[in-house]
Amino acid sequence: MNAVPPSPASPAETTVRNRELVARIEKSQLFRDYRSAFETATGLPLIIRGAGSFRPPLAGSKKINAFCALMAGHNKSCSACLQLQQRAEQEAANESKTLECFAGLHDSVVPIRLGEATVAYLQTGQIMFRAPTEKKFRAAVKQLEQWNAVGDVVELKTAYFQIRVLARPHYEATVRLLGSFAEHLSLLSNELMIKQAAAEPVAVGKARAFIAEHLGDALSLTEVARAANMSAFYFCKIFKAAVGITFTDYVARTRVEKTKQMLLNPNVRISEAAFAAGFQSLSQFNRVFRRITGESPTHYRDQLPDSSGRSALAFAA
Repeated sequence: MNAVPPSPASPAETTVRNRELVARIEKSQLFRDYRSAFETATGLPLIIRGAGSFRPPLAGSKKINAFCALMAGHNKSCSACLQLQQRAEQEAANESKTLECFAGLHDSVVPIRLGEATVAYLQTGQIMFRAPTEKKFRAAVKQLEQWNAVGDVVELKTAYFQIRVLARPHYEATVRLLGSFAEHLSLLSNELMIKQAAAEPVAVGKARAFIAEHLGDALSLTEVARAANMSAFYFCKIFKAAVGITFTDYVARTRVEKTKQMLLNPNVRISEAAFAAGFQSLSQFNRVFRRITGESPTHYRDQLPDSSGRSALAFAA
């Protein structure tokens, strides 16, 4: 491809891009259907939030328990929850993590990755592994007194003894289900990044169509801008503003999606898919594929199910 590689995104640009991606996932029918089914089947809350978000834990879920809702009403206790959430993020870079708060409740976060970076987390919890006791409640109240965040003790106690209790194996199995869903969202996140925005300039639509029609060619920024009836400089600005990523990154991600679709056919070789999608060399393809998906093309192909529904790795196990 003849386009000039873009300069690395700044931390601020990356944060904005990830926030927009998370919002897109959260609004997707896939996530909404899964969350509804999960909360109905388990009775547990489920949210998705961007990495580094300072939203109170599980804020926005209709399943948040009464005790945690009371905690969110006091700055000190809310701050303690946010700190626990931050610690969970730090420890859940590559796998799910469950932590216990000062009051004995457990929350879990499950990372959602885009390539090699964690962009969001699925979060659930607000449960106990053992039934609440008077001793545990007094200990929690003592801590709240130190924070001057007790409030109505009678209301607090009622809420505390209504906290959901689950057997640890049962809960851990539930978190593993979320892990599978997070992997699904990770695979779809690249596709979501290149989906058309709700409204975009006509020129960007023309550019998308031109790219799709000539994906297998050595596309250049100049010829795509010409197809959109714009100068290259102005086209870059308009395209990124509408799509959220640069022209070069969009083409690369679209080509990766093309190869992923072709690799569903077991008779298509990886090299054939790469060149058919417009990559100019296997080294370039391998580098771009790993950057975008977080894994090698070979590993991706090995995990695809065969005609019986089992993956190649399943036979190797």
